[in-house]
Amino acid sequence: MLSNKIYKHFFLELSKYFLITLFTFTAIVWTVQAVNFLDLVVDDGHALSIYLGYSLLNVPKILTKFIPLSFLIALVLSIIKFENENELIILWTSGLNKLNLVNFFVKVSLIVTLFQLIFATIINPNILNHSRTLIKSSNFDFISSMVKTNQFNDSVPGLTIYVEKKNENGDMENIFIRDESSVLKSIENVSSTDNVTIIAKKGRVADSNNPVLILRNGIIQSEKISEGANNKNKIQTIKFEKTILKLENVQTRSITQTKIQETSSYLLIKCFFDRDNKIILNCPRDHKKNDVLSEINRRFGMPLYIPIITLILCFLLNPREESKFKTFYRYFYPIFAFLILVLAEILVKYSGKSFTNTLIYYLSPLIMLPLIYFEIIRNFLYENLRKKG
Repeated sequence: MLSNKIYKHFFLELSKYFLITLFTFTAIVWTVQAVNFLDLVVDDGHALSIYLGYSLLNVPKILTKFIPLSFLIALVLSIIKFENENELIILWTSGLNKLNLVNFFVKVSLIVTLFQLIFATIINPNILNHSRTLIKSSNFDFISSMVKTNQFNDSVPGLTIYVEKKNENGDMENIFIRDESSVLKSIENVSSTDNVTIIAKKGRVADSNNPVLILRNGIIQSEKISEGANNKNKIQTIKFEKTILKLENVQTRSITQTKIQETSSYLLIKCFFDRDNKIILNCPRDHKKNDVLSEINRRFGMPLYIPIITLILCFLLNPREESKFKTFYRYFYPIFAFLILVLAEILVKYSGKSFTNTLIYYLSPLIMLPLIYFEIIRNFLYENLRKKG
């Protein structure tokens, strides 16, 4: 009954440090990324709601990234706190077996490992895919917000828009439009190879479902591109009192193609083993399959290193009477565990280059786990024998 209270106390302390560290790292990185994501509004012209939604949907990805490091820091802080407050000495003198505490930390690490696996393999890809869907579905929402007065707006590739004035209702005055990529295909008597310049006194964007640009009192100049070196381009001018331009082909510079990180784990595995697949979106061919395998290994292999760093940090439970060695080991084991995480993060990029690399990446933590555990047992047994001697 007493041991249960002790383990509960340890679990609460460890959880407190873990959550504080995890959310601190996540908040810092998310703030930096949120500033970078401002390009969605400033350069790409998306609505503020899209920016906020896209930014918030990237939080689970950041959170998952810092789970191993946060658990490492939390475990180090917990052990140091227990040692400084003499809680560990009280437990050892009261007869608590150190291996039982080691096993407890390993069980907690397995819970954290499962937590990261669920996030990395299921939750993150789905949420990130949804965030990309927000960008795809907002291509029409940005049209009004992208137009800024007294500057040339080129958020849409091949299309430049200049507006002198714009009121709160969206009414624009003195509009200049240059279409060099046939974005505005709805203009009559203008072929898809023409460069088009439109000047209008007034205009506004209407109908949010199928947005159109309504222009009044202006001219359309189309430059017909002639073939051959000796042929001159012809310019045709059309005056209008009112014209309506469909904006269905208008798209931002934002990437709308689903990335590998945003693809579900099931589709990635299916993509890797099905060499001739032509249906799965974002399924590369031949040597580019290495990126797919690296992403699979990142999701399923990286969490396996959490129990390894836990066992390494458990060496801190072995007290060192010599002060100089005690200080050395207090820093050595946390740094060594941190280097293991860094090495695992680096090697996952190369693990997709071959099946052998992948096998090594998965087998390394599985082989290291029992070896380190037996070394802990040997250290604790040697400590007991030394005390008896």
